[in-house]
Amino acid sequence: MENKKIKVGITHGDINGIGYETMLKTFEDTRLGEICTPVVYGSAKIASFYRKAMNLPEVKFTQIASPDETDPAAERIYMINVVPEDTKVEPGQATPESGAAALAALRQAVADLRDGKIDVLVTCPINKSAIHSEEFDFPGHTEFLQAELGEGKDKAMMIMCAEGLRVALVTIHNSLSEVAPNVTRENVAHALEAFNRSLISDFGIHSPRIAVLSLNPHAGDSGVIGTDEQDTIIPAIADASKKKVLAFGPYAADGFFGSGTYTKFDGILAMYHDQGLTPFKLLAGENGVNFTAGLRYVRTSPDHGTAYDIAGKGLAEPQSLREAIYAALDIYRNRLREAEATSNPLRKQNFDRGSDRVPREPKNND
Repeated sequence: MENKKIKVGITHGDINGIGYETMLKTFEDTRLGEICTPVVYGSAKIASFYRKAMNLPEVKFTQIASPDETDPAAERIYMINVVPEDTKVEPGQATPESGAAALAALRQAVADLRDGKIDVLVTCPINKSAIHSEEFDFPGHTEFLQAELGEGKDKAMMIMCAEGLRVALVTIHNSLSEVAPNVTRENVAHALEAFNRSLISDFGIHSPRIAVLSLNPHAGDSGVIGTDEQDTIIPAIADASKKKVLAFGPYAADGFFGSGTYTKFDGILAMYHDQGLTPFKLLAGENGVNFTAGLRYVRTSPDHGTAYDIAGKGLAEPQSLREAIYAALDIYRNRLREAEATSNPLRKQNFDRGSDRVPREPKNND
């Protein structure tokens, strides 16, 4: 496997949220520069504003214009300035300027990721109302990344991950009224196959066991409460099983998590956002990470939001951002290992005169 220092692009997210505080606290530990090359897409001036406002230890950023200027041996934290010097910071407020700054960082980082200038992407949280505009008409990061990096065929999947816990979603940023119509046999089966591939290649789990949650309370109670389980989810599990996906269920979500059954599986497929993310965040605490699976590129994020209520007060915990960086590094390396392990180890035989005939079996007297 290629042994190199991984270049991690980190976007500053919403400048009025806790992104800069979590970054500054993360970079206080200078050992991070020993294991990767962090490249922040943001503003040195805004970083200085938050450092002084919260009296945090100084973090030295080496300012560059492109990731090509980084030196892996230098163990530095790099900064690419992507917003105007006069960008106004208003901690705790959703403003057009904070949305524009978040989008500027995201667009530049995604372009560099696509061009191979950075290896992985870690995004600090955005505020959807602030960033939403004619330029960003997406429910969130996941859908934007699919549009920018999906290459027309890949479908992004949200996976929330922590030590020993991985939760994927069939529907992501859909209103509740839109969930049931989108929980189709095809969508559930596709999600199971995509989740299975990710557990193998991204997390290094061989023959992963996946639990599938129901849509209705009590898994429909044999059709008394709803028939989505019988008509859609169970057939989808059967479809995925034919493709060697080890899927089980459907399980009623409350009993599944309440009884600890979730500990017996490598992955959990939830039908909608809050069904999966509420128990995940309770169980993962500050160690949760949001990973965008299904794309050629690795992107992770802390599993929390902009936290406007504590922005600029020095109260934010940086652990989820640290875990997002570590997860991006692990997933990138796991993909390299998987590619190496599944490449053909046998050398091609040179047949006479380029013949494509198979070699004959040797006779006893050969």
